[in-house]
Amino acid sequence: GRLRRAAVVVVDCGGAGAPPPGLRGISMDWDWMQFMKAGLGTLAAIALVVALFVMFVRDVTQKQHTVLRNFPVIGRFRYWFEELGEYFRQYFFANDREEMPFNRSTRSWVYRLAKNEGGVIGFGSTYDLHAPGALIFVNAPFPVLESDRLPTPPLVIGEGWCRTPFTARSVVNVSGMSFGAISEPAVRALSRGAKEAGCWMDTGEGGLSPFHLEGGCDVIMQIGTAKYGVRDARGGYDEAKIREIAAHESVRAFEIKLSQGAKPGKGGVLPAAKVTPLIARIRGIPVGEDSISPNRHTDIASMDDLLDRIAWLRDLTGKPVGVKTAIGGRYFANEMTERILARGLEFAPDFFVVDGGEGGSGAAPQALADHVGLSIDEALPRVADALVAAGLKPRIRLIASGKLVTSARAAWALCCGADFVNTARGFMFALGCIQALRCHTNTCPTGITTHNPRLQRGLVVEEKYLRVAHYALNMNKEIDMIAHSCGVRHARELERRHVRLVQPTGGTIALDVLYPMPVAARARA
Repeated sequence: GRLRRAAVVVVDCGGAGAPPPGLRGISMDWDWMQFMKAGLGTLAAIALVVALFVMFVRDVTQKQHTVLRNFPVIGRFRYWFEELGEYFRQYFFANDREEMPFNRSTRSWVYRLAKNEGGVIGFGSTYDLHAPGALIFVNAPFPVLESDRLPTPPLVIGEGWCRTPFTARSVVNVSGMSFGAISEPAVRALSRGAKEAGCWMDTGEGGLSPFHLEGGCDVIMQIGTAKYGVRDARGGYDEAKIREIAAHESVRAFEIKLSQGAKPGKGGVLPAAKVTPLIARIRGIPVGEDSISPNRHTDIASMDDLLDRIAWLRDLTGKPVGVKTAIGGRYFANEMTERILARGLEFAPDFFVVDGGEGGSGAAPQALADHVGLSIDEALPRVADALVAAGLKPRIRLIASGKLVTSARAAWALCCGADFVNTARGFMFALGCIQALRCHTNTCPTGITTHNPRLQRGLVVEEKYLRVAHYALNMNKEIDMIAHSCGVRHARELERRHVRLVQPTGGTIALDVLYPMPVAARARA
């Protein structure tokens, strides 16, 4: 108290009397600190009042939002909570099995596989065995002994029909994700991880980048409707570029993408913010402009056009050529098999990728994502039936894609008749995706779908590529485990009789009863 009074006296005397040396600095520092604190507090209060006043005026005068016009400033909390709602539900309110597009339990399953922690749980499953559509595999009373198990054999794609057939070793593979839709470190981690696991990686329609080749994995070069990476100045095919890509030893096959499950009838969409100079150079498009693909190939307007293009591309590259498309019904697969049988097996695709309507995308119109294209649950058996009935199943390898991120769903696809399974979002989870639903905004918090260097910094390639490899290897391991439980020696022996689906009545039905083997196939057997 004495010190403070002395300081005040010193100031009030206006320099008429000098305070002792020890009090001079103390008095000036104390007064200056008090002044600064008072000044900053006042400025902050004034700034807050001004900001609230500006917000009030803007809200009252704007005409777009009724809530803000009627409840200025306070109404902003409504929009804030609405934006944050999906994230609060994800972590606090939704239970483990009800969230979309992937619930917490499914994501945790993938995370454990990617971290090589095993898919072991305790005290029972939260999977609802009574929910319509639930998968139940038919366990054998005498499962396969460890000594009788066989490794799942690889399959050759294009054998006898192209100069360089492709031997595919892994059942589970990386589905198409374009460089542009996903980031450089994401592509690099996927490439290295796919090499480690022995699976292939699809480029997506964005073209072949150096990062796809970096890891040395098997690559399938996808050609979308915009022909990114293989287009000439007019948007047509550039044969020199195609030969250059085919010359890479890592590029094992080419895939003509007709449509995608998340947006059938709509081309790819890459927002302008994600079209960097490097991406623009690889794709052959302007920098900083929305990259929107045509909704179909301008040179493919019929089934015969498609078969001609397949034969042309196979002859040009010497490598297997396949087709990827969503399915709307029986018509497409039936017409394709009819035209192949009429024209000859040399016009058949070497593989066929069925993409279900539940497939994902970095950006897609909600009307198409929600309501166009059959689910993989129905599309896959229909296509398999068409190939089997026509006797083309040995000629055309069938690949399933569309929300098949767990070993159970992948095993179901093999039971339906698929030879391989592609997944994109499964590998995104392996990279660390938290389902933030910001793929199209260039603000992905995990660095997977953004080109912001600050956000990409969190995706460490040297760490994440191992998780990619673990996920693929453990998926294959668990698929085999399901097969052994069903009494078969490896996953490729799984059949429709090995899985049952829960019906709305609560009972189950075998898949081979729901989708019986075509009569023509029985006659050939």
